[in-house]
Amino acid sequence: MKKTITIKSELQRREAMTLLDRIPANGTHSVTFKETSIRNLEQNAALWAHLSEISRQVVWYGNKLTAEEWKIVFTAALKKSKIVPDLDGSGFVSIGASTSKMTVREFSELLELIMAFGSEHNVKFSISNNP
Repeated sequence: MKKTITIKSELQRREAMTLLDRIPANGTHSVTFKETSIRNLEQNAALWAHLSEISRQVVWYGNKLTAEEWKIVFTAALKKSKIVPDLDGSGFVSIGASTSKMTVREFSELLELIMAFGSEHNVKFSISNNP
């Protein structure tokens, strides 16, 4: 039997608990928990505000990066992305995770990473709270 329960209410949470209670503890069943809520608009707004501040205030190894480039740097750091040569061999590209597919928790971790980096590099953030 395969059953997916999206928990949006106390009733659905109880249903899931009832199903778990019925599973014998003999190693014949597998249960997976998955957070399905993706980042929210408030988090997204905070991301771009923070990335813009870092872009204006930080020079990275002699380079001024755009907010979009900083997003790639931070996402790669969080998700431990692969770096591969580009098509003509003249540079490298990061193969990383998309922030649009991040859960609320993952996105919070990304924002915390950005804030920590900013703090270490004396970035003055106009938004100091982390949604």
